[in-house]
Amino acid sequence: MKVLVLNAGSSSLKYQLIDMENESVLAKGNCDRIGIDGSFCKHKKGDNDNIIIEKELKNHKDAIEVILSLLVDKENGVIASMDEISAVGHRVVASGEYFTEPTLVTDESLERMKKTFELGPLHNPHAYTGVIACREVMPNVPMVLVFDTTFHLTMPEKAYMYNIKYEDYENFHVRRYGAHGTSHKFVSGKAAEYLGKDIKDLNIITCHLGNGSSISAVKGGVCQDTSMGFTPLAGVCMGTRSGDIDASAVEFLAKKKGMDIYEITYYLNHDCGLKGLSGGYSDFRDLRSQVEKGGEEGRRAQLALDKFAYDCKKYVGAYMAVLGRVDCIVFTAGISEWNGFIINDILDGMENYGIQVDKEKNTDSCSTPVKDITGKDSKVKILVIPTNEELVIARETKDVVSK
Repeated sequence: MKVLVLNAGSSSLKYQLIDMENESVLAKGNCDRIGIDGSFCKHKKGDNDNIIIEKELKNHKDAIEVILSLLVDKENGVIASMDEISAVGHRVVASGEYFTEPTLVTDESLERMKKTFELGPLHNPHAYTGVIACREVMPNVPMVLVFDTTFHLTMPEKAYMYNIKYEDYENFHVRRYGAHGTSHKFVSGKAAEYLGKDIKDLNIITCHLGNGSSISAVKGGVCQDTSMGFTPLAGVCMGTRSGDIDASAVEFLAKKKGMDIYEITYYLNHDCGLKGLSGGYSDFRDLRSQVEKGGEEGRRAQLALDKFAYDCKKYVGAYMAVLGRVDCIVFTAGISEWNGFIINDILDGMENYGIQVDKEKNTDSCSTPVKDITGKDSKVKILVIPTNEELVIARETKDVVSK
């Protein structure tokens, strides 16, 4: 069975074709600048080098047609015909409470999907566009909606509720939803596999640290709490997002800066976090470079790094209390995989809680499926595991279609 995984953005469409017999990636790529001058598609067959096709892509339908033509291309393709694609899995960011599990694409589920637009306005409408375009090109292939948020819908009521009038939760569905659910699910499962234990017997804290970052408490494979909230703006300091902030401070800033609610929300999402603290740098490579240069810019860059680590430390500590016992802490995504020092900073001083990092093993790269950086006296396993959200989407698509 071969599953095509699609991740649609406003002007992009990422894809992977996965052979579910051995879960190998046959091909992957990204169509970019859709609807914009200079559109192109980057395509990679197996371990071959990327090829770039420059082509006008007026809409997502054009992009899907290019992807399919590349997959069956005699030189760069990996399948003889489109008939080899058994199913398509679509990544969707926000499920709200309208979907509690991966769901087969039907006319009814697509109508229900429209209700999620206001919960994920930056992502869900584009995912919907991708699904519609894909159905036009592949009308007879079963498709599945896989949501970033459904993994977190297992949270108990006391964890996902905000302290607002209950009627407002009932009427407007305002609650904690979280994000990166497919990533948290993958790495917690991979950790259990590495430890040789049933995930039902494990308490794990998973730290997805990238430009967007979130931390989750996972008990027996089930999410108990997560740092992101109603939207991905909440939680720890991120690349350009503020993370947690007093709502009254938001009102105060808006008045002082002469911003309306939409402008202040944009500010919190795009101009704050690491970028705001450092004076314009959100990438860890740039931040480390600025620190080395010293001076005021170096001090500001160091402050941003320190704040990021401190926020993560607080959530790790909080989730230790939530879980009662922690067997493993997992770090994943780009920051975790390429910046070992930040893991040292996050877990520094937690030796009294049975947590110790082997700093010699904790290098700035992760080229293995699991990198074990557990210190010799640590009672808690500490792992770095590259995430694979596309594989989770493919697995869940296969399960739904098989049923």
